[in-house]
Amino acid sequence: MLNKNNIEIVVILDNIRSMHNIGSIFRTCDAIGNCSIYLCGICAQPPNKQIYKTALGATESVKWQYFSTVEKALNRLINTGYELVGVEQTKNSISLNEFSTPNKKIGLVFGNEIKGLSKESIDLCKSFIEINQYGIKKSMNVSVVAGIVLWFISNE
Repeated sequence: MLNKNNIEIVVILDNIRSMHNIGSIFRTCDAIGNCSIYLCGICAQPPNKQIYKTALGATESVKWQYFSTVEKALNRLINTGYELVGVEQTKNSISLNEFSTPNKKIGLVFGNEIKGLSKESIDLCKSFIEINQYGIKKSMNVSVVAGIVLWFISNE
């Protein structure tokens, strides 16, 4: 199953704690197509009732793999030609609207709901993107952010 632009996308979840968020991201990856997931660190893994509740079967259609550390997952992607892009508000991040997919193999790294990306992820990502926000909180749920970013990249 390919997405609109035939881009290979790997979503890397860097210590996501909510099983509902993980399940929702599985479901979004299924909708996008040609998208797999690397679960890292404290991320729960299928089979899991809470993940199944929001994934609605997507754990069966989306390829996934577990890594004990995010560093192991990111190094595997770097060694196989993926460009790593962190989704995080940093001083060097650019707006998602200005982002252009660098090649046909991209790893999108999403961080913990409270702490954001780990230092290991920040050190290994080549670039950073963020979604422009105009409200007071300047914060969005990680599964919502994943949906927006994945839709944008697959339709670029």
